[in-house]
Amino acid sequence: AEDEIILFEREMKEFWTKLKSIYGTEQINQTLALRDSCKESIKALSEKWSKKLKEGDLMIDKIQEYSNEILQQSQRISENQEHLTEIKSNLNQEEEQKKDLTDSIQELKEELMKKKEIISSKNKATKERMERLCKSKVLFEERLGLEIRRIHNEQLQFIFRHIDHKDPDKPYVFTLSINEHGDYEVTSCTPPLDCIAELQLKVRETNNFSAFVANIRKAFTALSYK
Repeated sequence: AEDEIILFEREMKEFWTKLKSIYGTEQINQTLALRDSCKESIKALSEKWSKKLKEGDLMIDKIQEYSNEILQQSQRISENQEHLTEIKSNLNQEEEQKKDLTDSIQELKEELMKKKEIISSKNKATKERMERLCKSKVLFEERLGLEIRRIHNEQLQFIFRHIDHKDPDKPYVFTLSINEHGDYEVTSCTPPLDCIAELQLKVRETNNFSAFVANIRKAFTALSYK
């Protein structure tokens, strides 16, 4: 646009020179006024378009600025979306871990309940067996001269008398318990008997407790004659 203005001014000067050589002063002045008017119009038009060009440049810069801002916001949205996806994935993993933990706890509870039932069953069987032993107390005392006492840790103490004919009141004692496997176990024997382990094994095999007590009394009796 500026090059066109310069070219136009040059042509106007050439036109003015030719006109001056042909016409008079008055006509020249009129032409000059017309020229000045044209120049003012051209100047106003030039300033107008120059302003519009500057406004256009500012608008382009503004649009570019908005575009950059939109791009940055889009990137932030994309990053936030990725972060949200990561959080969601972590939550899903935690939910799965929570479910696994809940299942493990439930399995442990069920296993614990089974163990409690087993222990309860064993305790019940042990209690019933001890009660049967206590019910046999009178029979053993009358026939074998035996005294049975319940002592600590759910053990039974068997005290034989009238074995040593020289000292009828001398006690011959063994202590019996039922171990964690539900088997009879002799925890002490006074005086000690060499055959106690064999007798203990036999009563576990046969479950004939009366014979077991009778055999121990026979062993004590045999010991008293030595």
